[in-house]
Amino acid sequence: MKDLKGIILAGGLGTRLAPLTKITNKHLLPIYDKPMIYYPISYLVDAGIHDISIVTGGNHAGDFLRLLGNGQAFGLSHINYTYQEGEGGIAQALSLTQYFSQGSRMIVILGDNILEKGIAPYVANFHRQEKGARVLLKEVSDPGRFGVATLEGNKITEIEEKPKNPKSNLAVTGIYMYDESVFEIIKTLKPSGRGELEITDVNNAYIRRGELEYDVLDGWWTDSGTFDSLLQANHLVAKKALLEKKKERKNGVLG
Repeated sequence: MKDLKGIILAGGLGTRLAPLTKITNKHLLPIYDKPMIYYPISYLVDAGIHDISIVTGGNHAGDFLRLLGNGQAFGLSHINYTYQEGEGGIAQALSLTQYFSQGSRMIVILGDNILEKGIAPYVANFHRQEKGARVLLKEVSDPGRFGVATLEGNKITEIEEKPKNPKSNLAVTGIYMYDESVFEIIKTLKPSGRGELEITDVNNAYIRRGELEYDVLDGWWTDSGTFDSLLQANHLVAKKALLEKKKERKNGVLG
């Protein structure tokens, strides 16, 4: 979709995955048979988005360029790269892409998100949305690790970041869709107790405007930011690949 930009946030130090991340960026670690960063790129491309920027940082940012180049392996003619100094938070990383976005609406994916079925239907919903933002939710067993959405009817009324007593089990996945006003919202934010600009504060600003829509993800979803979730992501992707190979073999025999 030519009027939508794709942004992958792949910075941070990945300290929860140390010592794996001592010599590489977290998003370059393998998920089954591909580097982690391959997955969010493929989700964007499969949804028809070919204008993509990757925000990264740290000592291994150059490894992305060596691995991905201009994105020819994904059918792309160019990938934009942006460098984030330090760890200012997801919203601060997103703010670095304002020049790249140039007034377009955008699909933002945290680089460690792994999905079963992609994002094309939800991108289409956002494309039809007149203005505002859209987030993707998923029921999880450990919502306290994430931003948690509270629903009333068909509206999100609040998102609470990593609550000790979650009001629901609906986690806000690391997939966000924003119109161009997101950058004005980010400029109004103040650092949280962690010293970062929080993406949850961005989403709550859209809630106050009455401009935040949502979809609930179909199929499985996981992040890959801890040893347990990294292992789970590998298992899920490997199982999916095995099922697809069996299906191909079966279709080949029947054909």
